[in-house]
Amino acid sequence: MRLEDVWFRYGRRADWVLRGAAVAAEPGSTVVLLGRNGVGKSTLLQLAAGVLRPVRGRVTDRPAVVGWVPERFPAGQPFTARQYLARAAAVRRAPAHAVAAWAERLGLTPYLDTRLAALSKGTAQKVGLAQAVLAPPGLLVLDEPWEGLDAGARVLVPEIVAEVTAAGGAVLVSDHRGEIAALPGATRWTLADGEIHASGPAADTVVVEIGVERAAAGETVARLRAEGHTILGVRG
Repeated sequence: MRLEDVWFRYGRRADWVLRGAAVAAEPGSTVVLLGRNGVGKSTLLQLAAGVLRPVRGRVTDRPAVVGWVPERFPAGQPFTARQYLARAAAVRRAPAHAVAAWAERLGLTPYLDTRLAALSKGTAQKVGLAQAVLAPPGLLVLDEPWEGLDAGARVLVPEIVAEVTAAGGAVLVSDHRGEIAALPGATRWTLADGEIHASGPAADTVVVEIGVERAAAGETVARLRAEGHTILGVRG
């Protein structure tokens, strides 16, 4: 999947969210998207998945099967989890056993006959993850896939990412938790001021969270960046 000179904004007078983006996610690769909140990571992921279209430029070589998991699964739909996944499987032409298999793996089996609107956020997010992988995706796009998930389900996300790439698919994931960034071979795209800066995989990366006084936050971030560290985010 390639972005070729992609520009995007939400209105003719709005600021550009992306300016001339030119990057590629190769088959078998994991790409971790980094950047502060509000910088446009979700917009980039939607462009990659085909949910949005560029204002300028184009997205090419997008695989025929794209799995898309938004940050919040749209649960306000008149289906049970079973009905929704069965219809998604039919659209994807996934094997008949795929719904039951993924429901069991993600701990969804007890909720299959529950309406989507009645599910907790975490359980609804599992439905969103399941629908994305019912058929093996050539491109899997995950927007902060851990939001609302329990500890057991969070462990599964890196496993699923590894399985998709091992099968030759590409994975593009935003990851403010740093749970995917440390995977061997993961490439990083850092989005800032409308531009994407790509960097190769880190040899051995861990995430360290620190707390500083609010007045010292800017200076601390600047010093860490100057020392070559990647800032995954700043929160109050």
